[in-house]
Amino acid sequence: MGAELSRRSFLAVAGLLGLTTACGSDTGREGSAEGTLRHWYHAYGEDGVQDAVRRYAAAYPGARVEVQWNPGDYDSKVLTALQNSAVPDVFEAQVKVDWVRQRQVVPLDDLLGGTREDFVGTLLESQTVDGALYGIPQAIDTQVLYYRPSLLERAGVAPPRTVDELVEATRRLTAGGVRGLFAGNDGGVGVLTAPLLWSAGLDLLSEDGEAPGFDDPRAATAFGKLRELHQGGGLLLGAPTDWADPGAFVDGLAAMQWTGLWNLPKITEAHGDDVGVLPFPRLDDAGADSVPVGAFSAMVNARSADVDAAKAYVKWLWVEQADHQVEFATAFGAHLPARKSLAERAESLRDGPGRDVVGFVTDSGRIASPARWPARANTALSDAVSRIAREGAGAEGELRAAVEVAKAEIDRQDR
Repeated sequence: MGAELSRRSFLAVAGLLGLTTACGSDTGREGSAEGTLRHWYHAYGEDGVQDAVRRYAAAYPGARVEVQWNPGDYDSKVLTALQNSAVPDVFEAQVKVDWVRQRQVVPLDDLLGGTREDFVGTLLESQTVDGALYGIPQAIDTQVLYYRPSLLERAGVAPPRTVDELVEATRRLTAGGVRGLFAGNDGGVGVLTAPLLWSAGLDLLSEDGEAPGFDDPRAATAFGKLRELHQGGGLLLGAPTDWADPGAFVDGLAAMQWTGLWNLPKITEAHGDDVGVLPFPRLDDAGADSVPVGAFSAMVNARSADVDAAKAYVKWLWVEQADHQVEFATAFGAHLPARKSLAERAESLRDGPGRDVVGFVTDSGRIASPARWPARANTALSDAVSRIAREGAGAEGELRAAVEVAKAEIDRQDR
């Protein structure tokens, strides 16, 4: 794929996600930092990320910045910190409406200046609550279905284009020590819930964000397909690593794996040209193919001892330092930069499976974690899907209960 075609592909992605013409960068820095700022990251699986973010922090001229790497349950650790502590000053996450309502994070609109139109518009929207921006996107991530063309050909299986075909392919590709599909050690409950809704033409929230988007009989049909995957015996469970790591696919434990674009370099290093990628397939002609689109964003703790200093650091790193932003997105795995003006530098996505994924984002990208989607609603839906898929519970009754929880949580947010 030539450089010009690559540029057009990224412009197509930008157009889908609401990106418009880039403006000049605002390089003024607000405030000054005294003392130490503490910056939290979750534990990235890609080699080199930790060293890079420590290097960025050390280069910041406005303050001493300590980076904390957080393996394990990062989300719970952030929730606890925001409730009780001035640490961290800066952290990466996806904006949650409850954090805004409880005034645990601060607005960051003033950091963007003339660069606002250079950021992916829909990503900014996903980090916005009540008209204010609470997170600066760091890079664009997505997830896709990886498969081994040679294994599908040997089994006489075509790349699955519907959910039923995925169920059948998972069964037929299971042979010997190889399972048909790996979608996490919970059997896909965590990462396939939203794609299953999208496959049926539904979503977590209604279009206006004021109601659950899965109060529909088609949701029960879609989640029933996950039950069929569990019953078919072709799902890999109990793998040494979970869905976000490519180990199961790289080591030949599964013929297909649902995992992140960030793993593309490791997967192609292991399997060369014997790698294909697909979006999550549609349920039927009334549904849609899809890939989740999301981004960790840099956020500022409202309890920070120096909010202005923390904001100045975020502006320096994620608005002003283009070279750091490009390296972060492209040097340690495959990601799309969060800004149009930097997207052409993502060389790993110019051909092969990377180019295909750019097309999926263009055609079928869906925001993975809306800011207005409540945590308790997510837990209720996830628990319902788990019982449907893993225990054979009745889908209609489980989803009715989850819908009621979601309605109550959405109403609570607006009070």
